[in-house]
Parts: sequence; C-alpha cells; structure tokens
Amino acid sequence: MSLKKSIFIIALVLLVDQISKIYIKTNFVLGEHTDVFDWFKILFVENEGAAWGTKLSDIVPFVSDEVAKLSLTIFRIFAIGGIGYWLYDSVKKKSPKILIVSIALIFAGALGNIIDSVFYGMIFNDSYGQVATMFSDDPYGSIFHGKVVDMLYFPMIDTTFPEWIPMVGGNHFRFFEPVFNIADTSISFGVGILLVFNKKAFPKKEEDQGKA
Repeated sequence: MSLKKSIFIIALVLLVDQISKIYIKTNFVLGEHTDVFDWFKILFVENEGAAWGTKLSDIVPFVSDEVAKLSLTIFRIFAIGGIGYWLYDSVKKKSPKILIVSIALIFAGALGNIIDSVFYGMIFNDSYGQVATMFSDDPYGSIFHGKVVDMLYFPMIDTTFPEWIPMVGGNHFRFFEPVFNIADTSISFGVGILLVFNKKAFPKKEEDQGKA
C-alpha cells in the first residue's frame, strides 16, 4: 500500500472528525443533546484530559490542571511523531496492507484529538450557557490548552435494577456510558484490526517464531 493512499485515509478521517466537531461546537451548548434513536444520542461534552476524561491532576494531586493539560498535549505530540514514523517505515518496508491501514487510522485519530488540544482553546470561546463562536475575539484558552470535543453517545441500556436484586437493587444502570468522537472511533478501529488480524498484520514475526 502506498504512502499516498495512507495519507488519503488520514485526510478523510481528519475531515469527517473536524467537520463534526466544529459543527457541534458552533451549534450546541455544552451538555445539550439530541436523540437520533433511543439508544443513540448526540451529546456535546468536552474532554479536558486523557481517555475516559481522566485528568493527570487527579492522579498526581500536586500537579495543577494547567500543567497537567500542557504535559498531556506535549506527550500526545511526541506520541504521534512515533506513530507517524511507524507508518512511514511500514510503507517503506512494504508491510501488509492491513497493518498500514491500521496505523493510518490510529495516526488520524490521534492527530484529530491533538488538533483540538493544541488549537481549539485559541479559536473558540467557551460553550457554557452559549453556542461557541469560531475565531472568537474572546477565546476560552490558549495554544496547547484546548479541550477535545466529544459527541457520540450510545446509552444502549438505561434502566434501574429491580429492588429484589442483592447489593445493586434500586441502583441506576446505564450501558454504554462513554461519550466519544470520530477520532476516538478511528483509533479504536485501528487497534481492533491489529488485535483481530494480528497474524496477517505481522506475518514475518509469526514465521520467525515458528522457525525458532
């Protein structure tokens, strides 16, 4: 698979990801949602940290939110540099197509969220109680301090446990809880393909193990 085709995959994912985020940011108030189906909602939330909304400052209490956010963004930039080299090296070595597609999807997803983290703070004003404006004169943050926009929400099960069930009776239960975006989906697909089709993605490694 050529580098041009890899770049096309990356560009396509980035285009869909950024269009969806900009649309949500400029049409929804933070926390606003619309129902597509009972089990699928568009819900606007912003992620200030890593996966699942985790903050570095929650793990390391003596680190401020600002320092934690900057550290995470810088880490993401270095990480995507490594992924980019992995993609280039795989194309150069003519690795299996499925491996290159997977890396391209992971790279595109990571880059999509980095764009939010690096630039959104200086492009948009905040979304609290108002619809944000793009290229605002009063941005909510600065470079490297943007928030990742999430909007895909699939509460496929939203119920309350019957009272007769021990321990959890009467408690509310919701599945699937996380809110995510197109970039997250791209990363998940890329990783999923590598896990499911591991032998096809890394055939030489498997052959070498068989000879040992």
